[in-house]
Amino acid sequence: MLLYIHGFNSSPLSNKAVLTAEYIRQQFPQLEFYQPQLPSSPQQAMSMLIDITEQAKAVGKPLRFIGSSLGGYFASYLAEKYSGKAVLVNPAVKPFDLFEEFIGPQYNPYTDEHYQVLPAHRDDVAQYNTEVICHPDRFFVMLQTGDEVLDYRQALHKYHCCEMLLEPQGDHSFVGYELHLARISQFLKLGE
Repeated sequence: MLLYIHGFNSSPLSNKAVLTAEYIRQQFPQLEFYQPQLPSSPQQAMSMLIDITEQAKAVGKPLRFIGSSLGGYFASYLAEKYSGKAVLVNPAVKPFDLFEEFIGPQYNPYTDEHYQVLPAHRDDVAQYNTEVICHPDRFFVMLQTGDEVLDYRQALHKYHCCEMLLEPQGDHSFVGYELHLARISQFLKLGE
């Protein structure tokens, strides 16, 4: 099972998500692949991700995750709690510390959804924090120093003991992501 987790105000229609889905379809057509549109509520989003993960785990499927930005934060929690492997792309490390700038009206251009980020959502997100990575072998972290949304140094510090790709420049979308799909697949052992 592979679960792709998009970031804040994103969707399965984002460039990375589309590239991933196409690659999986071509290279691993038999793989059970999930790429849900997450609800805007962090609690509902995490509930959906946990349900997918627990159903796969219950039938003994290997758990694999790709998480981008806030999706990387969620993937960290899932991989640590459920023994999966995760690739994190420019992951959010402490998204709850950034909430002040997002509280209020939001718009997701992919889904055309208008919604509210509430102060309570900060605590909802914070409860899934993995302060310490106990199983560094489960993670492959991809960072670009030109990330204009998140400070890559936070992820560099948190995941310093994990397999890592650190590229100069780039941006939050991770420029050239498609060039790394083979390595991502290898780390996640998608062919097994």
